[in-house]
Amino acid sequence: MQLVEFLAPHFAFVSDPTAWIALLTLVVLEVVLGIDNLIFISILTNKLPVAQRARARRLGISAALIMRLVLLATISIIVQLTTPVFSAFGHAFSWRDLILIAGGLFLVWKATKEIHHTVDPAEHEEATLGGTLQISLAGAIFQILLLDLVFSIDSIITAVGMTDEIAIMYIAVIVAVSVMMLAAGPLANFIAKNPSIVMLALGFLLMIGMTLIADGMGYHVPKGYIYAAMGFSALVESLNMLARHRKRQKPGGGH
Repeated sequence: MQLVEFLAPHFAFVSDPTAWIALLTLVVLEVVLGIDNLIFISILTNKLPVAQRARARRLGISAALIMRLVLLATISIIVQLTTPVFSAFGHAFSWRDLILIAGGLFLVWKATKEIHHTVDPAEHEEATLGGTLQISLAGAIFQILLLDLVFSIDSIITAVGMTDEIAIMYIAVIVAVSVMMLAAGPLANFIAKNPSIVMLALGFLLMIGMTLIADGMGYHVPKGYIYAAMGFSALVESLNMLARHRKRQKPGGGH
């Protein structure tokens, strides 16, 4: 009974139509924001031995959920992360800005390194013993956790800007991460089966990293532009894949 009395005020929004609109909007927004996180997890876990990939994805996405829920529980502290702590180059930097810049630099470094490896695999062959396998499970999880932290803080701050209802934030985050969990396997498998997609996904990571750095420096790039560019690039690559598939089906078209 006490539990019901405790929860009742937090779910008072169910009778408010505008709150339901806010919930649906926030769920969609959180799912879209989770795409960045998911692409990184898919690329990284595909570098593991096949037997470890599904486990690494589950651990990484579970960590993303736990991190978001913990951050929601300390929401009063998270909100303060947007308070400026020092000024430089005409911009007042907050802890959020510094975290976004650090995360962006890490993504740019990681994407650039992987692009270089993909373009010139021979140079890395001795170190990697066959390319993409030799990254440890612990190393993959550690890198996923680093990016989970960056994306989680950005996600929670976005949620705070959308609604004041803490229950709506929790529901949106849980639904969004559940969608990530369901989509992670198919996305990772699709990337693994289509090598040309790897370069496209790495390009996305590079663009996302630059966007995080720009955002941290005070130059906000509308997310719509980013996802429109990603969607158009994915469409072009889909047409290329379809063309290659049709060519292989024609007599004498394949090898």
